[in-house]
Amino acid sequence: MRQAEEGSNPATGDLAPTLIHQALLYDGVETFGSVASRFCLDGLARGDRVLAVVTPPNIEALEAVLGADAARVELVDAREWYDTPGRTLDAYTRYVDGHRADHPRIRVLGEPVWQGFDQAQEAEWTRYESVINAAFADSPAWIMCSYDTRALPGHIADDARRTHPELVTGDDTMVSPAYTPPAEFGHARDLLPLPPPGSADGARFVFDADLALLRQRVASWAAARDVPAEPADRLTLAVNEVATNAVEHGGGHGEILLWIDGDSVCCDVVDPGRPGGGATEPFAGYLPPASATARGHGLWVARRLCDLVEVRTDRPGTQIRLRLRRG
Repeated sequence: MRQAEEGSNPATGDLAPTLIHQALLYDGVETFGSVASRFCLDGLARGDRVLAVVTPPNIEALEAVLGADAARVELVDAREWYDTPGRTLDAYTRYVDGHRADHPRIRVLGEPVWQGFDQAQEAEWTRYESVINAAFADSPAWIMCSYDTRALPGHIADDARRTHPELVTGDDTMVSPAYTPPAEFGHARDLLPLPPPGSADGARFVFDADLALLRQRVASWAAARDVPAEPADRLTLAVNEVATNAVEHGGGHGEILLWIDGDSVCCDVVDPGRPGGGATEPFAGYLPPASATARGHGLWVARRLCDLVEVRTDRPGTQIRLRLRRG
């Protein structure tokens, strides 16, 4: 296994190490326990902060192999951590920032929960794995994301090779030949289809700078369809944030489409853009805006309010889809 750089403790004033992002491709609990325990023990020996966010069976495997040292590793059930891409990225950012001053490195053993996702959710979690490379590029973080190749579909492991610069299999570590830098990363299954036409629960509004009226319309629509107060409030706030961006940085107006899709409330915010528009920053809404006056606050807030946010910019203007669970 790769060794961490020496002489990089922030407390000494030395240059802090930069990100290491690896995919652990394993084929059984025994292999996971062997590799993951070495990762944790090496970190503990070097004074690193060690966090393991994995499934309950893998928590048990780690505890069995680590023995008494398990008490020195922060063990968290992955189902409690991997909520939505935006909120999960925010949680990891706060964790790394909260411990970087006191440790040479922050080691994270993560295990995204891929089961039960539809096509759009799967694509967004794949983008999340890619964005990690940009979000923590200058951080003293060593993140190893584990993938059970026996249980996951083959395309998930293939995507891991695209989103992680390094691969770990058993005792071997190698540079991933399929790795794609995050600014160039795309996802072939990101279709972002139009909402179902003629839905009885659907609605279409145009908006301009009168965002108070837009908020009232969205809230009234949600109330008329018995959307509970908490997700209705998050929907209204997220729509307001994205529409504000459209008014201030897009064409100054746009269109809202609202509909119910199973257990979710969905909303498209479409703006025509300015002349020559349609492009957006590759990490828009994933990374916190750099200053109080920077653009991008609206989408950053929306990613933390919603269960899924999709952005389509291959058109004049921008189409942003928001999705929230009703329950």
